[in-house]
Amino acid sequence: MRATAKRIVVLVALFIVVVFGIFVFNQTMMIVQSARAVHPVFGDGVLWGLIFVYAVLLITPAVLWFRLPKRIAPPAEGEGEAHEQYMADLGRRLARNPRLRGVSLATREEVDAALLTLDKEADSVVASAASAVFLSTAVLQSGRLDVLVVLAAQTRLIWQVAHVYYQRPSLRDFVQLYANVASTAFIAAGVEDVDLDVVVGTVFGSSVAAIPGMHLLASSVLTGSANAFLTLRVGMIAKEYCRAVTRVEKRGVRRTATLQAAKLLGSIVRDGTVRLSKAALTASKTRMTETFAWMRRRGPQTGEVG
Repeated sequence: MRATAKRIVVLVALFIVVVFGIFVFNQTMMIVQSARAVHPVFGDGVLWGLIFVYAVLLITPAVLWFRLPKRIAPPAEGEGEAHEQYMADLGRRLARNPRLRGVSLATREEVDAALLTLDKEADSVVASAASAVFLSTAVLQSGRLDVLVVLAAQTRLIWQVAHVYYQRPSLRDFVQLYANVASTAFIAAGVEDVDLDVVVGTVFGSSVAAIPGMHLLASSVLTGSANAFLTLRVGMIAKEYCRAVTRVEKRGVRRTATLQAAKLLGSIVRDGTVRLSKAALTASKTRMTETFAWMRRRGPQTGEVG
C-alpha cells in the first residue's frame, strides 16, 4: 500500500513538473512575442534575459542546498529516549546558528525557547516577502509577470526560512515545498482571469464600486491579497518543516500553515492598501497640479490671441 502511494506521489509530482514546464515555456513565448512586436532585437534581449533568470532560479537552490547543514530527521513521538536524543542533537545544531550566538542550549527548555526566537524571525521574513509580493503584483496587474514575481519571491523565501533555522529541508520536504510553489504560480497566473468587476461589486457594493478609481484600487488589493496569502502559506509550510521537533504530517502542516497565513494576511493587506492609497493620492495631486499649471500657462496666451 505504501509503495503504491509513493508511486502515485511520484507520478503526480512528475505531472506537475511537466505541466509547469510547458506552462512556463508558453508564457515565455508570449512575453517574447510581445517584445518582438516592439522590436526584434528587444525580443531577443527579453528571451535571453528570461533564460538567465530561469537559470539563476534553478541553480541558486542547488547551491544553497549544499551550503546548509542537512536536516536532522525528527522522531515520530514527542517523548521518549529517541526524542531526547533528537533534542540534544538539535541543540548542538542550533548552537552553530549565527542568530543564536551566545545563547545557552544545554536543556530542552532552552532549545524550545531558541526555536521560539527563530520562529519570530521566520515570521518576520515571511511577512516581509508576502508584503513585497502584495505590492508588486498589485501594481503590475499582469498574470504573466505575476507568475515570475511569485516564483522568484517564494523560491527565495524558502531558502531565507531555511537559513533562519540553519538547516536545509530533506529532499522529500524540498520536493513538497516546490510543488506548493509551482501550484501557487499557477494560481497567480489565473487571478487575472477572475471577473474582478463582479468581485468588487459583490464585496464593496455597487455604489462604492462606482466611485472613480475605486475599481482599480480594489482590483489591485484583491490581486495582491491573493498572491500575498499564497506566499504566506508557502513560507509557513517551510517554517513548519524546518522547526519540526516530531515527524511532520503533510495534511497537518498545510492546515497549520493556512491558519498562520490567515492571521498574518490582515496586517499585510492593511499596510499595503494604505501605501497604495497614498501613492495613488500623491500621483493624483501631482497630475492635478501639473494640469492647473499648464492651464495657467495657456491662459494668457489664449487671451492674447483673442
